[in-house]
Amino acid sequence: MLYTERELPLVAQKIVETAKSKVLCFHGAMGAGKTTLIKALVKVLGASGNANSPTFGIVNEYHTDSNELLGYHFDFYRLNKEEEALDLGIEEYLFSGAWVFIEWPEKVSSYIPEDCTHLYIEIKDQKTRELNFG
Repeated sequence: MLYTERELPLVAQKIVETAKSKVLCFHGAMGAGKTTLIKALVKVLGASGNANSPTFGIVNEYHTDSNELLGYHFDFYRLNKEEEALDLGIEEYLFSGAWVFIEWPEKVSSYIPEDCTHLYIEIKDQKTRELNFG
């Protein structure tokens, strides 16, 4: 599916409706728009406030306006070893029942549940991205 930033709310809604689980793995080159798409997803799901990249903190937690837990956003780009994810308690997050958005899932591939939804983002040009589900 081709999309531009303006179409992100519709793309996010389609992902929510078609995802086979609440664990979403985002694949794509640096700058492909993984965080931007996650921001749109968090908004569509009703999070209070805006999402941002957890690059330095590795994980962000999102809540609804009524302070209910909505989900977690991981950015594993800076992880050196897969085992570091265990120190963060990744298994608890993955099986919490909340939405889990994972950037750079290949860095923690042995911990990713089989029923997760893989989303592949490809840069087509400066304004257009292509999204494929795997």
